[in-house]
Amino acid sequence: MNIQVTERAAKHIRQSLARHGGGVGLRLGVRTSGCSGFMYTVDYAESVSEDDTLVEQHGATVVIDRKSLPFLEGLEVDFVREGLNERFSFHNPNVTAECGCGESFAFQ
Repeated sequence: MNIQVTERAAKHIRQSLARHGGGVGLRLGVRTSGCSGFMYTVDYAESVSEDDTLVEQHGATVVIDRKSLPFLEGLEVDFVREGLNERFSFHNPNVTAECGCGESFAFQ
């Protein structure tokens, strides 16, 4: 499994968990949705199950369920600020198309 978390993303994850009051890490997944077929899901990981995989980089943990792993191979998770907006940014080499609003995507 090759998933990269940038230092900026790791810093944001650590800070978010501190504001949240704890947790294991960031839970990242993929679900069917939108006009292109799939979208990323992002939430706090309060616990880890035996079906989860942990990615630990730069002092932050990302928790991924087994079903989402094939869709996330080669993913880079970054955190970007654009003007007053800030968000996680996902660079996924498996994505072949995105919808116009950028919320959903298709895989090869």
